Amino acid sequence: MNVFLWHVHGSWTTAFVQGRHRYLVPVLPERGPEGRGRADTYEWPDSVVEVSPEEAARAAVDVVVLQRPDELSRLAASWLGGRRPGRDLPAVYLEHNAPQGRISEMRHPAADRPELTVVHVTHFNRLFWDTGGTPVRVIEHGVVDPGHLYEGRLARGAAAINEPVRRGRVVGADLLPELRLSLPIDVFGIATDRDLPQWRLHREMARRRAYVHPYRWTSLGLALIEAMHIGMPVVALATTEVPEAVPPAAGFVSNRLDRLCDGLRRLGGDRQLACEMGAAAREHALCRYGLKRFLGEWDQLLEEVCRG
Repeated sequence: MNVFLWHVHGSWTTAFVQGRHRYLVPVLPERGPEGRGRADTYEWPDSVVEVSPEEAARAAVDVVVLQRPDELSRLAASWLGGRRPGRDLPAVYLEHNAPQGRISEMRHPAADRPELTVVHVTHFNRLFWDTGGTPVRVIEHGVVDPGHLYEGRLARGAAAINEPVRRGRVVGADLLPELRLSLPIDVFGIATDRDLPQWRLHREMARRRAYVHPYRWTSLGLALIEAMHIGMPVVALATTEVPEAVPPAAGFVSNRLDRLCDGLRRLGGDRQLACEMGAAAREHALCRYGLKRFLGEWDQLLEEVCRG
């Protein structure tokens, strides 16, 4: 099957392209948002093929995976020689994010499009987005298992937050100063001084005692699931999908900062406790967010969509 999709979310795409299909990824000379091509900081298989606008227009495409409103409204048809997703080509709309705004206004850009299927990555997101009459499916995240890398010898926390200054309260960047009073926390990600290739990020995180997830309102971060695969204990706000994703044995989850600070102090002072919680986190992540389950559910959906 030839699957056409943009490189939008590197971590998610890294898991998705491990499947058995051929993946056509748009590329432009400047490699901007409309044509990033293959990833530089993730390892992708040879089945991921870059296509120019000219190549895409005449490519044999079995299904389109849309991920942004612009792709639905104009980009896809422009790249695909006028072929419209959902009408001329089978298509799904993958929604990575939790909705923003007033609860009564959280209407999805692909709402009331019965020719499409909206795929959410968490049940929380499905609950909050209004998709009208569009068919909906939830396929929870899966990740490529980096292995049980956890060492935890540095009594420090690790947080993976892209653009923490710009995103501010949404990602809980304002909470870090108070949390850091209990345990020093190093922040990794884009627009920080620790923007690393994925394999190196995993190694650096694994050296630290705990993974800190201060996000107030975002979809379930793949970095959190990767940290659990690594074997890291978690300290996280009990918001969005986190209470479902992190069992009690895997760390400290609460909306009370005093409890999160206490958890950080305990983990900072007790590496054995951290190792035990990290092992529980890894066991849970492998079971719920394993790659085999993820790819199997996507295969089933793509086959259904292509059959019509």
